[in-house]
Amino acid sequence: MEIGTILVVAMLVFGPDRLPGLARQAAQFIRTVRQMADNAKAELGRELGDEFKDIDLRDLDPRAAVRDVMWSDPTPPPVPSVRILRPGEVPPFDPEAT
Repeated sequence: MEIGTILVVAMLVFGPDRLPGLARQAAQFIRTVRQMADNAKAELGRELGDEFKDIDLRDLDPRAAVRDVMWSDPTPPPVPSVRILRPGEVPPFDPEAT
């Protein structure tokens, strides 16, 4: 629906005779941007060396980390066993902890 609306508006604004040329320019621009991104990724891989050749840059995205934490289903941590003190019983004391 949105793409159809964009095409109709583009045809009205630029006219049907200029639209194919603009589409070719847009495709060339997208191709150039992809090539630049691939070159930057390859350059980064060469600079980082062999230790980081298997790294996925999507893993470094902070949005993905937050999404993983928000949507993961972690098991709750185990509850430590607690012994209730009897009336008059002194709680354990660790002199090295204070």
